[in-house]
Amino acid sequence: MNRAALQSLSRDDLIALSLAQSSVIDQQTARIDAQLLQIEMLSKRLAELEAKLGAPPKTPDNSSVPPSAAIKPNRAERRAAKKKGRPGVCRALAETPDVVVEARAQACPHCDHALGVEDQPQFHAYDHIDLPPIRPVVTRIHRHRGTCPCCARGFQAPAPEGLAPGSPFGPGIVALVLHLHITQAIGFERLAKLMDEVFGVTLSEGAIANMLGRAEAPMIVAAETIAEEVRSAKVVASDETSARVKGKTWWQWVMHCSTAIYHVITDSRAAKVVEGFLQGHRPEVWIADRYGAQAGHGLERQLCLAHLLRDAQYAIDEGDKTFAPAFKALLLRAIAIGRRRDDLKDATLAQYRADLERRLTAILDPPPTTTAGRKLAKGVKKCRNDLFLFVVRRDTPYTNNGSERALRPSVIFRKVTGCFRSHWGARLYAAALSVIATGRLHGKSALEAIREVISPSPALA
Repeated sequence: MNRAALQSLSRDDLIALSLAQSSVIDQQTARIDAQLLQIEMLSKRLAELEAKLGAPPKTPDNSSVPPSAAIKPNRAERRAAKKKGRPGVCRALAETPDVVVEARAQACPHCDHALGVEDQPQFHAYDHIDLPPIRPVVTRIHRHRGTCPCCARGFQAPAPEGLAPGSPFGPGIVALVLHLHITQAIGFERLAKLMDEVFGVTLSEGAIANMLGRAEAPMIVAAETIAEEVRSAKVVASDETSARVKGKTWWQWVMHCSTAIYHVITDSRAAKVVEGFLQGHRPEVWIADRYGAQAGHGLERQLCLAHLLRDAQYAIDEGDKTFAPAFKALLLRAIAIGRRRDDLKDATLAQYRADLERRLTAILDPPPTTTAGRKLAKGVKKCRNDLFLFVVRRDTPYTNNGSERALRPSVIFRKVTGCFRSHWGARLYAAALSVIATGRLHGKSALEAIREVISPSPALA
């Protein structure tokens, strides 16, 4: 707008024009402030990404990345070395063979002379092992009924014990189906084919689901007994992994002691899962990683040193030359002492723990030189009292490897089957896995452990 046009405007028009321009200026100022804030955020994010470009890759050796996710290098071709001979090894003979066949010559193969038993005192023994044709045993029950000649009232014979009407499948078949589904991760479709082609038992997927559904109640009762045994233990270890239930991410927890292993699948990864499991109990020692939900459940805690060793290795790979190398060496020294606990006196172990604490204090003083090193040192300062408890407690392991091994079958099950399409399926799996894992601690096979639980149940007979 030129000068003449402005001079022609009235006072009210000028005020309105000034207010409009002021509003535009305010809007532009606000937009500039928002853009400056966005530039600041993007610059910070760019710096973080640039820092990650120089960070070492996460591997199974320096993080919790599973070994299966690692890129395996091609093995170099090796020239076959000349091997020295060694004594031959053959399969041991069965202690109690079912059938013994005495193979004797009727006549001499050289001169055709007739031979008797007394002419053949030596023999060479070997086993021939095979499976007989597998077929189910079908028991037909005729329940007779009639009319009492005395009172003229009708009657029916009671069902034989263990052979009540209902499901035609006995506990042996139910136990086998549970075993193959839980421990071998065989889905319903393939399981139906396997039962038909290998065992001669025709099953539909619905029949398999019904069998597993009827097994849920006795399995949960048995699992609750296992849970009580874990709760009453002095030393309890725990870990968790993800699970998929009806298309959503849930969590599978394991809590175990030296005599029992308990699994539970729930929709939460919070500490309330452990609190609900413990029901007010507090074990003397709780073994876990540094995940926050695993803290505060025992009178004392022992952290998994394997996790800390990997964290230290990552800080070393990133370039830390002060804290991480010394901390890794200290953990390895502590583990070496732990492996000799049974040969050392209590007083000696107490001195070793005090020495480890003094060494830890010394290496925490110099500031780490990398981001990962500073992060590790900060975490260690918070939990330093939970590092070396195992040195003075012989019943406490220095890693949580037992929990990871207990969860490994479930990780395989998740990858093979895609997990669970129903809530009751997840409950059954956790209960059955608790029964199977605890049974194996006591020298029982999976089939034996399952059969012991479901055999007494009349609904499964």
